[in-house]
Amino acid sequence: MTARDSLAGATAISGLGMTELGRVYERTASDFAAEAVLAALADAGLAKSELDGLLLNAGISQGVDLSLVQTLGLRELSLLTQMNAYGSSAGQMVQYAAMAVHHGLARNVACVFADAPLLRGQRAGQAYGGARARRPGLGSVLPSLGFAGPIPFYALHAQRHMDVYGTTQDQLGAIALAARAWAGKNPRATMREPLSLAEYHASPWVVAPFHVLDCCLVSNGAICVIVTRAERARAGPRPPVYVHGLGQAHQLEWSDASPSLAQRSSRAAFEMAGCAPADIEMCQIYDCYTFTVLTTLEDYGFCKRGEGGPFAQSGALAPGGALPMNTGGGMLSSYYMWGMTPISEAVIQARGDAGERQVARKSRIAVSGNGGIFNHHATLVLSPHALG
Repeated sequence: MTARDSLAGATAISGLGMTELGRVYERTASDFAAEAVLAALADAGLAKSELDGLLLNAGISQGVDLSLVQTLGLRELSLLTQMNAYGSSAGQMVQYAAMAVHHGLARNVACVFADAPLLRGQRAGQAYGGARARRPGLGSVLPSLGFAGPIPFYALHAQRHMDVYGTTQDQLGAIALAARAWAGKNPRATMREPLSLAEYHASPWVVAPFHVLDCCLVSNGAICVIVTRAERARAGPRPPVYVHGLGQAHQLEWSDASPSLAQRSSRAAFEMAGCAPADIEMCQIYDCYTFTVLTTLEDYGFCKRGEGGPFAQSGALAPGGALPMNTGGGMLSSYYMWGMTPISEAVIQARGDAGERQVARKSRIAVSGNGGIFNHHATLVLSPHALG
């Protein structure tokens, strides 16, 4: 047995802490982070003194840093760092926490994402597009050409997919509609009102082929999960969510010549978990854009390259579909906590805490995180069942 094989199923998520999420004003990211960590500790049945690992991801506003240790009054840490690979960070934090716990570097590791980019009276788009547009020197060339923020770059990828494979606007819309249908069952979701395909098409363009409803929300808040050894998690007050598989991949230059990061990352995670795409019963996919969902489904092997559009349009992802996906509404309709959005929903579903949106088949849940412009990817396979 290799060290990687021994990691499969050896650790679990024992605690989940979530603040109020969405348009929540007059609070700092540090405030949110502290609340989420304390809530996760309570959920796991742990005293603050039992937390000996802390991993931070500060989001776009960079409003939380290592001083959170003083805010929380943590004095017994064996593991501490702040990291940022954008939307893949949460998945990576869980993976590093699992490795640290498994190898005895720490017993209980909190992984927390916190952000507060929204300001009262400010449009959501200003929080991201404006921050990335302010680049000095040669870096100002792209914004001057209209490439301010990540949306135009993702739109180019989406348009290419449409040109090569015949993907349609209706198929992207089917992803947005599936997310909204799930959000209607989630009391935490920001956008719960029903959505029709006609309303999707009528929503304003941002950058073709993306309408507003093809793009994720912007939210304030924090989410924290605590990773510990599987046997310790089983002794806790809440059902453990076991980490069966993990993988990640990174590449700063995108190319068609080699397998995508999502392919590499998911293959590693599925191999560790001893499963194939056909064994996955639920997906929590990083949906910064509808197109990100489509291409991740293809790269993970749930359908062939070029077939993501028809797969989404078939209703497979929506309530009652063959592959329930983003069952809380995802980042398109629920809340945008970077990679913690899909992780938190996976934990809620695995524990059976999802109420009206609870899915019965949940033995293996694939969770994705995408960072940059397809530059970073993390995959988890989570389960309510101990491996084997």
